[in-house]
Amino acid sequence: MKRILQLHVNGETYEVLTDIHKTLLEVLREDLGLTGTKRGCDLGVCGACTVLMDGKPYLSCLTLAADAQRKEILTIEGLSQNGDLHPLQEAFIEKGAIQCGFCTPGMILTAKAFLDEQRHPSEEEVKRAISGNLCRCTGYVKIVEAILSVANHK
Repeated sequence: MKRILQLHVNGETYEVLTDIHKTLLEVLREDLGLTGTKRGCDLGVCGACTVLMDGKPYLSCLTLAADAQRKEILTIEGLSQNGDLHPLQEAFIEKGAIQCGFCTPGMILTAKAFLDEQRHPSEEEVKRAISGNLCRCTGYVKIVEAILSVANHK
């Protein structure tokens, strides 16, 4: 069964005719072409599909698209402004926190939501905040350094 959904994504409103059982991840990737949100485990374990809804991190693989209506959704594509990378994106590049890049969108969005709430976190607080995001390439050291470098400049 299909239904028209109205979604507010990255500051724009989209009307999408889609199956009512589709997840937000599927609609973002397949219907809107926003492939920065990654499909990882489809079980809510890896964090690769993390997006922000009303400023809070959500696992888009576990969220029905219909439940995302009337919420402000931010994907990695909407994080940069006027062609300028967000400070977290810049820090991940500068600190070498990106390896294969698969976990990076979810990791950055999780970090953004965390830093919006916690301006000057400790290293342990950063580690706890990103604990739901798995990275199979790094030892997390450079990821934590990148996040802390942004926090220290706020």
